[in-house]
Amino acid sequence: MPHTVLLAEDDRAIRNALERALTLEGYRVTAVADGVEALAQAHRSRPDVLVLDVMMPGIDGLQVCRVLRAEGDRTPVLMLTALVETADRIAGLDAGADDYVVKPFDVEEVFARLRALLRRAAPPEPAPAPVPEPPKEAKPQTPGRFVEAAGLRMDPQARRAWRGGRELELTRTEFELLELLIRNAGVVLEHSTIYDRIWGYDFGPGSKNLAVYVGYLRRKLDEPGAPQLIHTVRGVGYVLREG
Repeated sequence: MPHTVLLAEDDRAIRNALERALTLEGYRVTAVADGVEALAQAHRSRPDVLVLDVMMPGIDGLQVCRVLRAEGDRTPVLMLTALVETADRIAGLDAGADDYVVKPFDVEEVFARLRALLRRAAPPEPAPAPVPEPPKEAKPQTPGRFVEAAGLRMDPQARRAWRGGRELELTRTEFELLELLIRNAGVVLEHSTIYDRIWGYDFGPGSKNLAVYVGYLRRKLDEPGAPQLIHTVRGVGYVLREG
């Protein structure tokens, strides 16, 4: 079954061109011209992924995303934005978006980001049925479900994370980025490695995507008087460590 895409873009030329490109790529596309139509369509038939323009008349893409997230809808959202300032991108992430593309964009980049979002949203493949074993004397089990480093603690199964006693409210991408850093605490991870592990695609040296997510994650992690945990190694990448 082809993946379904709900595309909301008020610019007719961009909407029609992107709808054709996505259709040729094998997606089943529903294209609408504004946020009101996008919400109505999302409520009628939940798509596999949404592509929302930020600047739309009436209800814009950020408001659509906020409404869906408030309703508990976790469908992946890719934002299309002509806004290039970091604060504007952060506003999209804060609204609950999973990723963004800045206009003018290369359609191949849109395809790559959609593939990455859909991979991450796919349910895990069922594990093979265990081979029955003879009954054994019961032993206490070690949970082993938490990942910890630098004063941070994560439960990957429940997708929850804490710094000390404070629980962190993280988006899907922020959680996966933090988990990668915690599992490799003390190791400098190169930009290309992080892009490959989180997005499945290296968007090149000109992309600011990773820097935006790291900056946003820092805002959620950092505390007054406490050491910064995510450190930039200029020209190389990032490392998680205390002090």
